Amino acid sequence: MTAEPIARERSYTWTDPAETAAATRDVDGLTFLRSLAAGAIPAAPIATTLGMTLEEVEEGRVVFGLEPAEFHYNPIGSVHGGVYATLLDSACGCAVHSALPAGARYTSLDLSVKFLRGLAVGTGPVRCEGTLVHLGRSTALAEARLTDAAGRLYAHATSSCLVLRRP
Repeated sequence: MTAEPIARERSYTWTDPAETAAATRDVDGLTFLRSLAAGAIPAAPIATTLGMTLEEVEEGRVVFGLEPAEFHYNPIGSVHGGVYATLLDSACGCAVHSALPAGARYTSLDLSVKFLRGLAVGTGPVRCEGTLVHLGRSTALAEARLTDAAGRLYAHATSSCLVLRRP
């Protein structure tokens, strides 16, 4: 006879992302992201859900942090690839956003992820650094690297973004 599994529970709150978007519509990307990192603007619901934090922001570069947790796991006992992809996509997108003028926005066109090693609870804190590679009038290219405290590379990504500018 097998023992009953121990249930785990987690709760969290978030704010309406549409209100945040409306309130910051006329703010340039760098100012927006710095306000977000400082806690002056509420974190995106996905950041709250996954427990990721925006730790560093400069023009063309951002760093997200995450502590792998059991709630990130897939059914085979390691951090789900979607968590990697979300971190990498966020880092790429925010690196692009950091260079945009007021009123401009972006959306991801594609994301190419290379998974190199598995994350687990014992990995400890990881960081995901996104860097802007090219910013054109209507498209941008960024890359991101997911590493542990020792600098070991866990995943790498590139992303093309569509830049949406006001006429």
